[in-house]
This record gives sequence, C-alpha cells and structure tokens, in this order.
Amino acid sequence: MLDHPGPWADPDAAPASSATTTTTMAGLPALQGRVLGTSDWFAVTQAGVDAFADATHDHEWIHVDVARARAESPFGGPIAHGHLTLSHLAPMVGQVLQVIDAAMTVAYGLDRVRFPAPVPVGARIRMTATLADVHEVEGGLHLRLAAVIEAEGTATPVCVAEPVFRSYRELSTR
Repeated sequence: MLDHPGPWADPDAAPASSATTTTTMAGLPALQGRVLGTSDWFAVTQAGVDAFADATHDHEWIHVDVARARAESPFGGPIAHGHLTLSHLAPMVGQVLQVIDAAMTVAYGLDRVRFPAPVPVGARIRMTATLADVHEVEGGLHLRLAAVIEAEGTATPVCVAEPVFRSYRELSTR
C-alpha cells in the first residue's frame, strides 16, 4: 500500500491516532468481515483542491472560486471534488492494512463508489475499512474492502466505496 498522502493533503496537519491491522498473506482470510482500522485525519485545503483541479483539468467554480462558492453555492463555500476525496483511499488504506509478506500490492479497481455528502474545504476526513472479501487468485490474493470516509463533525459519510486490491506473494517477470 502507499505510504505518502499525496500533494493535496495538508503536510502540516497533525495526524490523529490510527488503528492498523498488520498481517501476513496467510492471515488475511481470517480477517474477512472484520474492521481493519481507521486512518488518520487528512485536512482538505483550498490549496489542495486547487492542485487537484490543475491536475485533473476540473476547474468547476464550486471547487475553485471561493468568492462565488460562498455567495452562490448551497454549501456556503467551496467543496472538494468527489474524486479528490476518493483519491485519499490509497494512502488511507495503507494506514489501516499492512500485509508484511506481500511482495507487491496493487490497486485493482473499484466495485462501487458513492458520494453521499459534500466535503467542505477546510474539513478533515478519515476512513474506516472492513475486509469485505478475500479470495485466491493466481500468485496471490484478491481483496475487496468496504470503505467509509467521513468528514469530521458530520453524520453522513462523504464517500462510501469498495476498493479492490491484489496482493502478490512474489514479483513476476512475465
């Protein structure tokens, strides 16, 4: 899993305590259905939203025009892109699950993604993940998580997703 939060995260944000599940490839099947942990809080800043807008060419005013968003949006100010929130999954998963004997773990895709609530700029977000499914594939294991990202102080999740990963026992040169 990744160990860097990305350029859109606030590097000065103090991390909160997180729970990490550390296991082996052989131990993963026993964790199916269990909560793996909760990530640290990640600050969502306007500078991060602007950098994400530049990287993705998505400069919709609701994200990058602070004055207009304060005046016209139903949210009272700018909000983060849904895909910016989603992009935090990789570093957040890396905080809650460590497979110590995997030669490589790769993001394999997403089975489902929803954004039930917006993320206001200035909010902090974190993820709680459950190992929903694990099964054998050639050379390793296929993992599907149930991930819920919340914004601090809100009752409705800001992202509900089922990210899929593949953990491999050894590197292949095929």
